[in-house]
Amino acid sequence: MKKEWIWLIVLSLCLVLVIPWSILRWQQEKVTTNDVPIRVLLANGEVKKFLLEEYLVGVVAAEMPAEFELEALKAQAVAARTYAIRRLHQNKIPDAGYDLDTTVQTQAWLSDSQMRNKWGWLNYWSYRSKLQKAVAGTRSMVLVANGEYIESFYHSSSGRKPTERSDEVWSSARSYLQNVSSGEDNLQRYVKSFRYTPEELYQKLGIKESPRSLSIGDFQVLARTAVGRAKSVRVLGKVYLATQLRILLGLPSTDIEWVVQPDSLTITAYGNGHAVGMSQWGANDMAKKNQKAEDILAHYYPGTKLMAFGNI
Repeated sequence: MKKEWIWLIVLSLCLVLVIPWSILRWQQEKVTTNDVPIRVLLANGEVKKFLLEEYLVGVVAAEMPAEFELEALKAQAVAARTYAIRRLHQNKIPDAGYDLDTTVQTQAWLSDSQMRNKWGWLNYWSYRSKLQKAVAGTRSMVLVANGEYIESFYHSSSGRKPTERSDEVWSSARSYLQNVSSGEDNLQRYVKSFRYTPEELYQKLGIKESPRSLSIGDFQVLARTAVGRAKSVRVLGKVYLATQLRILLGLPSTDIEWVVQPDSLTITAYGNGHAVGMSQWGANDMAKKNQKAEDILAHYYPGTKLMAFGNI
């Protein structure tokens, strides 16, 4: 009788410990197989392979403040995953030996050591855990429209205006990149003024002539987007796309006001980024109002579907 009790206890332990462990391991193996390798060009020129879901933790760490609401971080994870998956499936792009780099040319990315330097040791563990939760909570989910992975552009802040249509910024129309409300509560979050002397202006624009005093006609916005951002600008007699001028003058956005004086040009910019797609600050403000990640994504990418990659 005593031996029977011992065997019963052993069997019970097997049921309690071994079977749940086996199920957990099976789930982990199932999750692991639902991942894809991605080649990342690091800042030192090395190309390193990651599994996509782990790579995304570094992207979200670089692209969005870790202090943001979890649902905003989830929305960022989906946008970043969609961007990466689209890159992997773009057969028209010649193979450069890597899929993405770690700059804003594709998607910014931080290593663990960079995260520790950014947040400090005390915050590193809690912030990284939070980002892992955001990525895991949206695992494999991407945005799809018209039977393909979308161009899931995002930016820091739309400022005081709605988001932009893609065709008014890059001349390529996308049905899901339209004018929608910024979602931001603080429309004056990013307001910054830049002052250029004639010498500085000539230098930044690459004008070889000797600088002269400025007049009112030396800076004019010739065309605006539907929501009022600059689209084309004439500066010192030459016409520039506003997106081009933004780079040349180091401006954070194309929503600008200006004052011309003989000895200076002062430009005040509102917002931060190209204003296409998801506003990250807007996503956070929406999350604070109990909006879920799927609601945030539906707002900024209208007409898209949220689904697991590989299903299209």
